[in-house]
Amino acid sequence: MSRFQHFFSTWEGVAGLALLVILLLAGLLAPVISPGDPLRIAGRALLAPFSEPAFPLGTDRLGRDVLAGLLYGARTSLVVGLAAALSAMVLGVCVGMAAGFAGGVVDEALMRVVDAFQIVPAFLLALAFVSTIGVSTPVVVLAIALGSWADPARLTRAQVLAIREQDYVASAKVIGMHPLEIAVREVLPNALPPVLALAATIVAGAILTEAALSFLGLGNPNIATWGSMIAEGRSVLRSASYLSVIPGAALAVTVLSVHLFSEGLGKALAENGVRAV
Repeated sequence: MSRFQHFFSTWEGVAGLALLVILLLAGLLAPVISPGDPLRIAGRALLAPFSEPAFPLGTDRLGRDVLAGLLYGARTSLVVGLAAALSAMVLGVCVGMAAGFAGGVVDEALMRVVDAFQIVPAFLLALAFVSTIGVSTPVVVLAIALGSWADPARLTRAQVLAIREQDYVASAKVIGMHPLEIAVREVLPNALPPVLALAATIVAGAILTEAALSFLGLGNPNIATWGSMIAEGRSVLRSASYLSVIPGAALAVTVLSVHLFSEGLGKALAENGVRAV
């Protein structure tokens, strides 16, 4: 049975993928479901959910549509999470490949850099980076990636150290293949699967970090985010708790769906003889 079939044979993988597809569709269809600027004042302030058909999830203190913010917030969370995870994975895999394949002084130097980044908590690093550089979506993505690339680098290095001792790698060296060609064609495809299983965890962490930064007022103020929506509802938590509960629930569902997807992917890889993360 292929990895694809193993993945769909796990309830975690199917449930996580289904939830992620729903969230992705919500983000993609946001301009269709709720056209216009989600931050514009659309109606009376503090309308309760389901009190008016035009605002199914109510409005906030300024009269902004909560449903519009929720849909556009899904787009923001997924874009930032995926972009940060992709950046972290690319950097981590490149560093891990270089360290594991080169060995010696190069390996030692790169691993000390990895250790330095692992010592600092990822959220504190992102917080300091955004506070210093400034607030924008690319800066937030870069800040989150800088706090997340060390784990993929260390895992990739471990995989490369094991794979480079295999007979087929030695055979490639004997027939005169260039070291870079061996790394890309022989080592990298076999080292990637466990690292890809780690990517889902990085996406979940990136989504939470982006929400936390937005909650603290360090997200992009020109776009709708779940973190800023949760922060907006703090001052009226007793009288209009839905302003924080709704985006908070959406954030929890998103992280849960990524976790379930990761579990299903890990089981599929384990069934095919690849160590799950």
